[in-house]
Parts: sequence; C-alpha cells; structure tokens
Amino acid sequence: MRTAVVVGGGLGGLAVSGALARSGWQVTLLERADRIRPEPTAVVLWPNGVRALRALDLGAGLDAIATPLADGGVRRPDGHWLVQPRPAPAERLPVVVHREDLHDALIAGLGDRVELRTGVTVRTVRASQGERPAVGDGRHTYEADLVVAADGVDSVIRRQLAPEAAVVSSGCAAWRAVIPWYRAPSLPDSVGGEILGAGYRFGAASLGERGSSGASSRGGIYWMATAAGAPRPEPPQTQLALLRRWYAGWPAPVEDLLAATDPVDLVQQEIRELRPLPKAYGFPVGPGGVVLLGDAAHAMPPHLGQGACLAFEDAATLAALLRESTLPDAVVAYDRVRRPRAAAVVRQTRRMSAVLQTRGRLALRARDAALGTITPRLLGSAATVAAQWRPPSR
Repeated sequence: MRTAVVVGGGLGGLAVSGALARSGWQVTLLERADRIRPEPTAVVLWPNGVRALRALDLGAGLDAIATPLADGGVRRPDGHWLVQPRPAPAERLPVVVHREDLHDALIAGLGDRVELRTGVTVRTVRASQGERPAVGDGRHTYEADLVVAADGVDSVIRRQLAPEAAVVSSGCAAWRAVIPWYRAPSLPDSVGGEILGAGYRFGAASLGERGSSGASSRGGIYWMATAAGAPRPEPPQTQLALLRRWYAGWPAPVEDLLAATDPVDLVQQEIRELRPLPKAYGFPVGPGGVVLLGDAAHAMPPHLGQGACLAFEDAATLAALLRESTLPDAVVAYDRVRRPRAAAVVRQTRRMSAVLQTRGRLALRARDAALGTITPRLLGSAATVAAQWRPPSR
C-alpha cells in the first residue's frame, strides 16, 4: 500500500488527504495545533475551485452549503459607480461558503485511511537521494512514499527545499466576519459588490437566505475589509471601533454591517505573500518525493479570491497524476503542470493589488478615471485565467 504524509490540516491539506485516501493510499495527516479549528468566517470559491472540488468527489457536499454570488459592481466611498453590476453566465460566477461548513465537508471525506495526528510541529524534512522522504518534529520521524507540504505561508518544508521563496508583507491587513442572521441588519434583497477607497476596500455577501432551513445553520452576512498598513495590535473591540471610524460615511450597507458586528465575530489577518515564488513545486526523493501545495507553494494577496481555489486545484491535480503514473514521475509532472498555472494567477493578483492599493490624491484620481475600464478588463482577464483550468482527466 502506498503511503503519504500530509503536513498541515488546512483546507488544502484536508482536501489532498481525502483524495489520496479515496485512491487507496494510507495517509498520515500532521497538524501543529492541538485540534483543527477553521476560522468562523467564509471563503469565496470561483468556478475553478468549484471544479476542483467536484474532481475531488466533493461536489454533492458543496452544493448543499454554497450560495451563488452575483456580480455587485464596484463603487467609490462616495457611492459613485466605478464599475456597474454586470450579468454573467452562471458558470463564471463564484459561490460563497462558510469555512466551518467547508471544513466539515472535507473532514467527512477523509474516511478511515487517514490518521490525524495533532500537536505535531514539523521541524525538519529529509530529502536525500536513495532514501524515502520523511519529516520530523524532533521526537519522531514520519516516513512515507510521498510528503505533501500543505503547511501554509510559513512552511518549514518549503524553507528547507526552496529557500529562494521569501515571505514578505503585502502591505495591508484584512478583517473578516460573519454576522448570523438573527443579528444581521435588514438589507435589500441581495448583498454584494465592492467599495474601493484610498487604500481601503470593503465587500460583503449573503450566506444562504434569512430564515432558510438549509443544510447549514451558519447562515448570515459575510463581510471582508482590507486596509493598507500593518495589522493592528489592539484587542478586537478596539479594532472594530477603528473599522467603524475608517469606514464611516461609506455607502450602505457598510456602516450597518459594522454596527451589527460583535468583537467576537472579528478575525484579523496580516496579508503576506511569496516573492519570488519557489523555483520548484515538486522534489523527487529516492523512490518517492515531496510536493508543495496551497499557500506553501503560492501564497498571494486575497484580491482575486484564488488562494483556496488554487489549493484545491493542486489537490485535484496531484491526485489525478498519482492515478495515472507512479512515483517519482508524478512528482515531476506535478511540478511541470502547477508552476506555470500558479504563476499566471499570481501575476493577475499582483496587477489587481497594484490597482487596489493606490494611495495619494493624484494617483487616486487617475485610478478612478481609469478604473471603469481597467477593472473590468483586469477582472475579465483574471476570470479567464481562472476559467481556463479544468480538472485532469481521470
């Protein structure tokens, strides 16, 4: 029986663990925390991410928890439309999913071939030719045919195998929250769209419908805000007060949503990325190999919502290649397929980041004057890049 060690119990780690197990692998999933706790927020999945989950045989579970997200356009803080809402084919629209619901679906897909070990902090990786790959935490060594590094932007495995990829600040911080329906303000029929200011951004989406009795009890309104600068060191209550001050006077429903948010709802995140990207995503080792997956391979700002989508693409691609070929050939093929794909999406994300983080009066005027043309073109290009991906044939 083929064996794998997956390092990291985030969305990508859970997805690839389940995929390998369903293909007959014996998987050991190592997680640093004492238990796997998803953020109580949400994630937007574009069509490529949805296709990847379907390729991982998780489509039925996704359909029960996902809410379609229509194009809501882009406005300035004064309410002026920079980009009017535009209809789009359903196959090009994203969906929004509560992270806890998605986590539950991924956990349910693990099966009995996955051994989950928590409280394990991986510190070393063995990638010597002539030996099977392995990782260690200083007390135990975990050896397998394949090691999957899904341990996030601060990946220990990547630092040792691809030291050229540096973790750098993206120059902004993000805040996310889900307001449960019983506390959510009464709003128009739909919530959506984005608002862009001088280094600030705000977007919102409905999770399900108010009063619905769907598969999830975690419905509500999800919002995300980004602001230029470093993360705030204050407690959540003070951070929320700052957000209410920063976004005062912005178009509805921004102030209503911030007013309905409790400090316990708030999740802050420092936005970091890899510059440059690793020179390789796959490393043949003896009869097996090591691969990088998710943020460990291509951490990027969230401006195009592609982080989780690419992680699911990674998982679906790796699982398909391992069905079609043997190790270490599948590791070589994974590197060949995934590096150009990730580079293309990261390039689009950085272009959008440069537009969104414009500062200064003159620069903002120039951006606003051009955004009605630039943003649709950028978003269209990004959507095309995302739509180009199809799961590998079985």
